[in-house]
Amino acid sequence: MKQVRWRKSSYSGGNNGQCVELAHTLTELRDSKNPTGPALIGRIDALIAAVKNGPLGH
Repeated sequence: MKQVRWRKSSYSGGNNGQCVELAHTLTELRDSKNPTGPALIGRIDALIAAVKNGPLGH
């Protein structure tokens, strides 16, 4: 099984470190409060681009 490295958002410091974490592969997100729980798997890079570019509807 491949080792996945996770990183938290730099904005997570204000809420006791509770934030989402992104895998180094850019294919998984997880809740930092539940690191052994399920992860959202998919095209996270596409999700980030959609959020940045605004086509998700405001």
